[in-house]
Amino acid sequence: MIDYIIIAVLLVLIAVGIRSGIKHFKGEGGCCGGGTYKARKKKLDNVIDKRTFEVEGMTCQHCQNRVQEAVNSIDGASGVVKLKRGIVVVSMSRKIEDEVIKNAIEKAGYKCK
Repeated sequence: MIDYIIIAVLLVLIAVGIRSGIKHFKGEGGCCGGGTYKARKKKLDNVIDKRTFEVEGMTCQHCQNRVQEAVNSIDGASGVVKLKRGIVVVSMSRKIEDEVIKNAIEKAGYKCK
């Protein structure tokens, strides 16, 4: 009887592990502490330029939020992250050097090209 209980517990643990693994590889769930939090969008009054940057290391919604918040923390910049494409599109209301944007993203823990 105890063997059946142990087997049942192991099967439940395996099922939970498989389910969370599938969510992780789809980019869902909080693989690195993400949860359901969504970064706020930042609206700029006068967009004078848009640039696209490749970002390596983003795997989930939490990563997307961190990169977006890093870009949004720059005065005059607003970022929209495309997680599946591995890019961030940065709108600017003033001239901002690429290095400033790259440094903010890299400070958040991601590699920027």
